[in-house]
Amino acid sequence: MKTEITSSVLCRRFPATDYGAHLARRRAVFHLTGCGHPPKSDTSTAVALIVSELAANAVRHGSASGEAADGGFRLRVTAGPAPCTVRVEVSDTLGGVLPWLTRCDDGEAESGRGLLLVDSVAARWGVTPHGPAGKTVWAEYDAPPP
Repeated sequence: MKTEITSSVLCRRFPATDYGAHLARRRAVFHLTGCGHPPKSDTSTAVALIVSELAANAVRHGSASGEAADGGFRLRVTAGPAPCTVRVEVSDTLGGVLPWLTRCDDGEAESGRGLLLVDSVAARWGVTPHGPAGKTVWAEYDAPPP
């Protein structure tokens, strides 16, 4: 009897720290492995990049003073076996700061390229405000057939 992998959801809160963003990426890759997307696959690699960038933005720009005490950020990853759409959502607690795409002309700058990377990898992405304060930045990646 063959076991069929169906759509699966990961939903977890992480501290608003660099280490929290690192843990979110690792947890997403582990989750995708359970959905049939091995760690070195195109899908896993692309989703890891998306989670890394969105989580880093939530840490830097989405919490009051960047403190973990504010509740951190929430990661939600919905995935199934390929071909499928993997949806990544990162929710934070500071709704007034909405992300935007900017062109980074300074080749020496250490930041400013995250959403450009997400835009180049994801099929779609956007922002949804929620609650009295907070937002969810989401991105969808269309996983290729195996």
